[in-house]
Amino acid sequence: MEQNTVNESPRIKRIAVLTSGGDAPGMNAAVRAVVRTAASLDLECVGIKRGWQGLINADFMMLTRDSVKHILPQGGTMLYTARSEEFMLPSGRQKAAATCRMLGIDAVVAIGGDGTFRGALELSREGVPVVGIPATIDNDVDCSNYTIGFDTACNTAVDCIDRLRDTMQAHERCSVVEVMGRNAGYLALYVGIAAGATVVLVPEQEYDFKKDIVERIQAARLAGNTHFMIVVAEGAGSAMDIGKRIEEAIGIAPRVTVLGHIQRGGSPTARDRETATRMGYNAVRALYEGRKNLIIATKEGSLVEIPIEEALHMKKHLQMDRYNIMGVMQLGALKLYVNEN
Repeated sequence: MEQNTVNESPRIKRIAVLTSGGDAPGMNAAVRAVVRTAASLDLECVGIKRGWQGLINADFMMLTRDSVKHILPQGGTMLYTARSEEFMLPSGRQKAAATCRMLGIDAVVAIGGDGTFRGALELSREGVPVVGIPATIDNDVDCSNYTIGFDTACNTAVDCIDRLRDTMQAHERCSVVEVMGRNAGYLALYVGIAAGATVVLVPEQEYDFKKDIVERIQAARLAGNTHFMIVVAEGAGSAMDIGKRIEEAIGIAPRVTVLGHIQRGGSPTARDRETATRMGYNAVRALYEGRKNLIIATKEGSLVEIPIEEALHMKKHLQMDRYNIMGVMQLGALKLYVNEN
């Protein structure tokens, strides 16, 4: 199917917006931007509740400028979110397209991650124009340098780790903290640098338990540190298992903390609010100007439009310069350990 083409049909009059997959702080800011940009262009806006399943079930609400008052600082999503097995089937997507025709929806703005965009691509093949906005705390949308929610999740995790450090230092203990990120290490690496972690484990980088964990803890101890912070991405292994192995190897009984879904909640940071607002605005402008079946992504700080099919074939790699920086931050302790052995 031709992607990112100019819409030759009459100018759109009504658009829908939905949030799908895992929630992320800043989704409400994106919804608000979509609704208010649409209003400024005299377009009607329909809010679809509970993602793609809501589109199948015609679970909707009309949205106006007043509908989105006061949601900018709120976490979560006012439209709710869900995953839909039915939408994965051709029959489900046909029902969703039929809902669009029934409600007079000319195009859909879908806010979410790669799964959301795969759904959007399939819906576009049913003849419904779509635009995607990347929003996930994992920052694992390959076509975009940045996704809505990442900054807030990082700040939440760093705040939790700083609080843990206070009590762990008082008792001279080791902490193992597991952060989210699914199969990507962006969140763990960013948080590890910001929190001054002793070790960061990410799924993209293989590690040697003795060299990369045990010896780093020993080196930090010889350098005078009394507290050791191990940050683990959920895709790199179980924090509980790693904690047990540390105790067996060097006799330190770590305290394990799994931050879990606390990272998804809370008021979005200024960066996430601002990015979400710009993305929502650009998504509606693209549809209004006749561009469709694309994702609003970030590249080197600017917003760009990428055809969905092309975007879903792109690959983003962990920024190894950050991983190397982590090593340098502990280099003094490692050198001391090497010299004394």
